[in-house]
Amino acid sequence: MSLKNSDSEWLAETHCVENQPTPLENHNVYRLDAALLEGLEREGAAWAEPELQEFGRLTGRAEIIELGFQANESRPALHTHDRNGHRVNEVRFHPAYHELMRYSLGNGLHASHWTEPRAGAQVARAAKFYLMSQVEAAHGCPVTMTSAVIPALRHQADVYAEYAEKILSYEYDPRNVPIADKSSITMGMAMTEKQGGSDVRSNSTRAYPVGEPGPGQEYRLVGHKYFVSAPMCDAFLVLAQSEAGLSCFFMPRWRPDGTLNAMQIQKLKNKMGNVANASSEVELRGAYAVMVGEEGRGVRTIIDMVSMTRFDCMIGSSGGMRQAVVQAIHHSRQRAAFGKPLIEQTLMQNVLADLALESEAATALTLRIARALDEREGSAHERRLVRLGTVLGKYWICKRTPGHAFEAMECIGGSGVMEDSIMPRLFRESPVNAIWEGSGNVQCLDLLRALQKEPEVADVYFAELDRASGSNDFFDDAVIRLKNQMANPETLEFRSRSVLGSMAVMLQAALLIQYSTVEVATAFCASRLGDSNHSLYGTLPRGAECRAIIDRALPELA
Repeated sequence: MSLKNSDSEWLAETHCVENQPTPLENHNVYRLDAALLEGLEREGAAWAEPELQEFGRLTGRAEIIELGFQANESRPALHTHDRNGHRVNEVRFHPAYHELMRYSLGNGLHASHWTEPRAGAQVARAAKFYLMSQVEAAHGCPVTMTSAVIPALRHQADVYAEYAEKILSYEYDPRNVPIADKSSITMGMAMTEKQGGSDVRSNSTRAYPVGEPGPGQEYRLVGHKYFVSAPMCDAFLVLAQSEAGLSCFFMPRWRPDGTLNAMQIQKLKNKMGNVANASSEVELRGAYAVMVGEEGRGVRTIIDMVSMTRFDCMIGSSGGMRQAVVQAIHHSRQRAAFGKPLIEQTLMQNVLADLALESEAATALTLRIARALDEREGSAHERRLVRLGTVLGKYWICKRTPGHAFEAMECIGGSGVMEDSIMPRLFRESPVNAIWEGSGNVQCLDLLRALQKEPEVADVYFAELDRASGSNDFFDDAVIRLKNQMANPETLEFRSRSVLGSMAVMLQAALLIQYSTVEVATAFCASRLGDSNHSLYGTLPRGAECRAIIDRALPELA
């Protein structure tokens, strides 16, 4: 054996890259999602099929997926002052963030259900938001708030008339200039303060009338806000204390006279997830604002906005689950270990099928509540289902997402922990929706209020379950147990997490029994409602048709 004369002569290929999955890109995200396709038609939005097919192609393109990575690699940066020392309150983003905002607003994710109201409008919009959430979730925050502000602003007809057209515009105008100079505007929310968090009635920010007090009148706001999401938005709904109590206000970043409003961004939050979106701490030093809705009824006014943002938490978490499970299935189809592809190993099938069940159940419940939103104006049943179903979905779907994301990451293994994979981003994003817009305990207390204030809500809930009765023994037995759980009001608050979780799973099961395949419904009921302990994914009971469930979740790519 002879030695080489130089280092360069030693250079050679050390190995062949094999047994590595291809990226999941350049496919139609919508077309591959049977639960979404079927749900769109079932819940009254079949007319949106052509545009969803096109949007599914868009959200599956490699260059659009790459925008999500780029937007999260460069956090927003706060520039409080310009080079000459003038306060500007400017938050700068990576260009990829603005591109994502253009796609979302350009496709009406913030407005189509308001500008084109028809049967299925909320369903079609929810489907698009669900698809875009799989590309990048953080930019959805200002999209959601811009959408959700419309019901709250309608409490003040003059403010709505002045700003609605620009809020509902499909253009995206990110410039930090007065509203009068913009083609479109986005909306944010400023509710919580240091001392209270979700307990907004403890807010200390004060509102001082400039002239006559009352709805539609001009005020000056003095105080602080500890969480202002999307501070680059053009205006915000704010809660502050007036003479009659906590009231709601419309506060723009720029005053009507073209000067910068006295809303001073102090810092951007250093978040573990949702990093492409900016969240901030703000001080209000006599900020210009206009009262929206009845004085002293600010929570009642802004709750219409909060209800819609909570629904979008359901959509976003459902989208996150969907992205996680398709990544895990795609990887398992192309990766072999111990002599055969992962997808052919029965234990991995158990895990993947279980993840797929959770994802489909979340999607089904989300789309059902979207239809209820479409129909609530003309139906007391649907209105009450919105009231209850939004709480159930916000609590359960969002709370199930972190464990789901982790388990999908584990299916992929070490590569799933690497930052050039989407999995770490899905995992960091997964707790956000469970905590924001009211954490789990807040949702539980909200449910108790709903049941006490309007007992008919429970009747509506059980009417939804009755539609699935008689088809599955596990389900029928669980209905009886649930009624017993709810029968003792004295300890209901202490047990409310258990009750809320049971109610959510039962509603999901009812939908799957009625509308999904026998394999999906049977496995879901047996694992979630039967005697088995479903504390971990991958514990489906014997007899579950795992391969059929997996192939339904993600058909083989052509």
